[in-house]
Amino acid sequence: MGKVFEDYFSEIQTDMIAVCLEYVDNNSDDIYIYCSYEPEMYSFDVFYRINEKLVYKYQVNDAVVIVNGKPEYVYDISDNRQFGVLDIGNENLQKIHQKCKGFDREMPTEMKLHYDVSNNKLEAKYRYDLVYSSDEALLPDDIFERWFEEVSGN
Repeated sequence: MGKVFEDYFSEIQTDMIAVCLEYVDNNSDDIYIYCSYEPEMYSFDVFYRINEKLVYKYQVNDAVVIVNGKPEYVYDISDNRQFGVLDIGNENLQKIHQKCKGFDREMPTEMKLHYDVSNNKLEAKYRYDLVYSSDEALLPDDIFERWFEEVSGN
């Protein structure tokens, strides 16, 4: 029996999670991945909960435990690493779009993935209506920021 759409969809999401987890050297409590696609524009970003602190990808070193005045660990948050995660995430989002087309499925306009690392549990929320392209002042980054604030409770 061959793979079905859900198999491909799940594999690609799993790769997104793996890439984001690799960015923090497999050391995160939670991973929050935001993906959006609205006509011909793909967007991907990620934030983390590390040591109970919610941080953007460029802030992961702010969540490191300090021992004797020194960080217990230092993440590589170079521009190359950050752009690498975003590039691979966008490539995966494009792969999802191709699978949707190939299986005659509707492409989600928004995907919010929350991966609980310690429990190996994924919670996913999908939208299929336009989120930002109908508003000239709204960008995918604005939606990402709102989600970060919602999760952080601010």
